Parts: sequence; C-alpha cells; structure tokens
Amino acid sequence: MVEKTIDLSDVELLGFLGVDNKNITQIESAFPDTRIISRGNKIKIKGSENQLKKIEIIINSLLFHYKKYGNLNEDEIHSRIKNGRINSQKNLIFYGSKGKKIYTLSKNQNEFVNSCSKNDIVFVVGPAGTGKTFISVVLAVKALKEKNVKKIVITRPVVEAGENLGFLPGDLQDKIDPYLRPIYDSLEEILPEKKTKQLIENKTIEIVPLAYMRGRTLKDSYILLDEAQNTLTSQIKMFLTRMGKNSKMIVNGDITQIDLNSKKESGLIDALKRLKKTEGIGFINLEEEDVLRHKLVKKILSKYD
Repeated sequence: MVEKTIDLSDVELLGFLGVDNKNITQIESAFPDTRIISRGNKIKIKGSENQLKKIEIIINSLLFHYKKYGNLNEDEIHSRIKNGRINSQKNLIFYGSKGKKIYTLSKNQNEFVNSCSKNDIVFVVGPAGTGKTFISVVLAVKALKEKNVKKIVITRPVVEAGENLGFLPGDLQDKIDPYLRPIYDSLEEILPEKKTKQLIENKTIEIVPLAYMRGRTLKDSYILLDEAQNTLTSQIKMFLTRMGKNSKMIVNGDITQIDLNSKKESGLIDALKRLKKTEGIGFINLEEEDVLRHKLVKKILSKYD
C-alpha cells in the first residue's frame, strides 16, 4: 500500500469537498480497498499504486474544474470517476505559465497526445469543448520549449458563419482577428502574456489565415490547422503539402459545424476518407464525454445530435 498527499490550500474546502466530505466519499466508494482522508487543507490517499494514479487524475481534474467554475456537483464527479477508472496513465502534459500543471482529462485526450508522439500528422475530430485546439497548442508550445522545433504556425480558414467579412469594421487584420481569437485565448492560458507577445512579434509563433499558407514550405515547425471542417479539398491539400523536414502537423475539426454551402465540399471529410490507414498519419475521435466546458454544453450537444 502506498500514500499520496494532494494540497488543497488554493481552494475553498467546503465548496470542493462538499458537506461532510461527500464529494471525496463519492470518489472513495468507486475504488475498493482505497482510503481518502481529509485533514486540514490536504487530502491523503492510501491504496495500490495503480488506484492512486487513477484517483489523482480524478481529483486533479476536479480541482481544475472547481477553480474554473467555482462549483462541483454529483454529475461532474461521476463523469470524472468514469473517465478516471478507465484511464490509469499519468496525464500531466506540460507546465504552463507560473508552473501551472496542464493535464489531459480523459482517455481520448490521452490517446490524442500519444498519437502526436507517434505520428507526424494527426487528425483530431470532435465536438465543441473537447480540448482540440487547446491541447494542440499545448503540444506545440511544449515542442518549442524543448527545442524539438524552431517555429509554431497556427492557421484557420476564414469562413463566414452567418456574417459577411465585408460588413465588419476595420482593416483586413481587424476583420480576421475574431476568427483567430480562440488561438490567442489558448496561448494566454499556457504562456505569460509578455512572452506570448514576444514570440508572436519575432515570428516564432505565427497565427495566420489559411490563405496565407500558399507557396510556403515549413521545416522544423509545429503546424496546426484549426476548424478544418471549413476547408475545401483544394485548401486542405495545399495545407498538408506545406510540410517540410522535422515538422509535425495537427488538423482539428468538428464535422457537425460546417459553415460551407455543402458538407460535401468539406476538405476535412474528404481527407479523413482519402488518407485513412496511411502510415505516419494518426486519427483521433473525441466524443461528448470529453467535453470540458460548462456541464450544459454536453446537454446542448446531445439535443442537437
């Protein structure tokens, strides 16, 4: 039997643990022969090494959720227990800004990370809120920090979702920035603001519309294509052939949110069929259970499905 202690000094204990520690009791009851003891602002876990890894993943993911949303409920805890019980891998990906630990929070997200370590191109398909963009950016920044690449290039197709670019105020950059805002948001969670600005200014990190990729060959780079469901076949072919030596690519998309005139036009759908079983290319499907946003997002997705 081994022990593990988790520090809770940066959360409100009653809110996180629940009345009479009911939230911790719920986790403990899911793992026979394991004890979880709350003492002061710490939790001590006793059990087998394998069980401890799973429980640590669950508690850390619940801490992440609580710090972000300020609450926990039975459904959220049950969902994390379900994912944690089928996933015994240590899922720390990266230390972000101010030493913040960044974890994968589901089995499918772990498979995503593992696939990126094995393949030079990875396609990741899943609904909103499953961490497609965020994890992709984390992996790119990690590769840059470890000096495995010299540059990060992040791109998105600029496709109007019910709006027309021509009617938006400002110059071209002003019109494009809203489409690229989710990328900036992800970077701001990982790197200090000053460092992010510096890397963008010296072109170590490039965030550009897909149209700006034509004619380039990118070597020693981590290259991300976000919202790939809104590319045409010719565009995704153009993107994939930008790849140079010592580079990796991640292609993200949600085939339920295509803003093109017809789903048949989607280059992502075409590429998934055309490149299936190609050696060196990985394919990951993130599901509704991987959604990390507000609990209502899962309910909304299920209604639209």
